[in-house]
Parts: sequence; structure tokens; C-alpha cells
Amino acid sequence: MSETTAWNKKDLLGLEYLSKEEILLILDTADSFKEVTSREIKKVPVLRGKTVVNLFYEPSTRTRVSFELAAKRLSADVINIASETSSVKKGETLIDTGRNIEALKADIIVMRHNYSGAAAILARHLGISVVNAGDGWHEHPTQALLDIFTLREKLGKIEGLNVSIVGDIAHSRVARSNIWGLTKLGARVTVCAPKMLIPPGIEEMGARATCNIEEALKNADAVNVLRMQFERDEQSAFPQQMEYYKKFGITEERLSKAKKNMIVMHPGPINRGIEISSEVADCPQSVILEQVTNGIAVRMAALFLVTQAHDRKKDETAD
Repeated sequence: MSETTAWNKKDLLGLEYLSKEEILLILDTADSFKEVTSREIKKVPVLRGKTVVNLFYEPSTRTRVSFELAAKRLSADVINIASETSSVKKGETLIDTGRNIEALKADIIVMRHNYSGAAAILARHLGISVVNAGDGWHEHPTQALLDIFTLREKLGKIEGLNVSIVGDIAHSRVARSNIWGLTKLGARVTVCAPKMLIPPGIEEMGARATCNIEEALKNADAVNVLRMQFERDEQSAFPQQMEYYKKFGITEERLSKAKKNMIVMHPGPINRGIEISSEVADCPQSVILEQVTNGIAVRMAALFLVTQAHDRKKDETAD
């Protein structure tokens, strides 16, 4: 990557919209911020005076706390807003909510929303930065970035890796962001799920699809296990939990037949005994908790880069 590569986007909305060089810039910036998390005083002043608003329309533990920690470690002020305790309950629209937050002189809105495209809509109507923390079934860019960061940290590269994503592909924003990011960096991606949970067009994104779990794991350097989103099964079409576990669950037996050092990942929350066994979730090959730790550095990088780009554009306009 050229040292002259610069981030010029005020928002981070999805990996589909990023170049290989931009993805690498985020990863490399996260590398430098990870060192901060190992210090006794885990803070740098690069966002001092900035305000980050976490605006979450869906429940979240890891992502919201990770963004809050990331912002505080950059010395920003943080405000958390949950939709159930906001004016949304009184009928306020997303755009009006965003404009009011902007009028309060916040600098960044980190938003999770249940509708695909919500982050992009908000970003178009605001001058301040918007970071997508997951929008519907569309994308979850920082989760994919921390997954890729963890893979690169553990295996030393992304190009040429075989990565399998197993689980509820159809409803997974994590799967989509991972496919965009991994393929742009030269990895080969296989998705594996029951046929009803493999969405049309997945091959056009650059992934290979299979309904055979043994085939998906055979040559994989890493497997990213997704939660089965049974709450979205409106037509009772999903396989039963035990049936799914029998056919697709990542178990010790299946792990023993895969590559010796295959990395096991999961974006959380984990449903033990449904998509993955406790033995595998806690085994030496599992990097699930390392993903959580790495999420702070990746989100520090995202907040830093969008702020830098926004401030540069504001300075250019002033000139």
C-alpha cells in the first residue's frame, strides 16, 4: 500500500463502497491503535473536543460498548441514545433525529438500524460523519473489518486464504461485509448454509456457495460461524435447532477433520449447541474473544479516519 493513500470519506457506510487500499488503510491504522490498548493509560488525545453519539435502534452489547470504549480511548465525549428512550417513540423521523443531534454540535453519529440503507440515508442529509454499526440485512462494516484484522493478525495475510462463512447467510449483514472485504483483499470465500438461507446473487459478490458443511471446512484456513437468526423465521421455514446443529454445527468431530490450525471465528452472540459446540467455541483455535478485543482498535481507526476526512473537507471549504 502506498504511503500516500489517504482516507477522504466523511462516513463509513459499508465495505462494498471501499477500495482495497482504503480497507488496508483502516487495518493499518487499527494496528497502530492496538498498541494503545496495551498501555497502562489507554488513551490518546486525537479526538479531544469531539463528541460521538451512539444512536442504536436495535439491541447491542459488543458493538455499542466497543464503539464507546473506542471513542473514549481517543479522548472524545460519548453520548448513548437508545431508540426506546428517545423521541423516536413520539414519532420523530430518523432524519429529524439526526438533524437535531447535528444541531447539538455532535461530530459523529454511530448508528445501528433495523432497516437496510438507513445509515446511507442519514449520511446524505447530514454534514457530520456517520458510521454504520449495522443496518438491517445490508452491512456491518466494522465487524467485518475486525474479523479481517484478526485473520491478518493470526495468519499473517489475507490474500490467498480460504475462508468459509457458515450459518444464516440470508439475514447476515456480517456475511455481506465480510464477503466484500475478504474478496477485495484476495481471499477465496465459501458460504455454507441450508439452501433456503443462501440468498440469490451471492456468487455475483465473489463467494462460492455450498450446502455441504464438510466441503466448506475441508480446505478452510478459517471458519466464521454465524448465529442462526431464528427470530426472523416468519414462515417457520428454518430447520429446527437440533436439526441445524446436526447438519451444520461446528463440532469437535468436524473440527478434527479440518485443517489442523484452522481458525474459528464468531461475531457473537454465540448460541452454544446450535451453530457451534462449547468445546469448539472455547478451543485453542478459537479467536472469538480476540475478535472482541480487536474491535476496539478497528473502531478507533474508523472514528479517527472519518473525523480527519471531515475536518479536512471543512478546512478546504473555509479556504
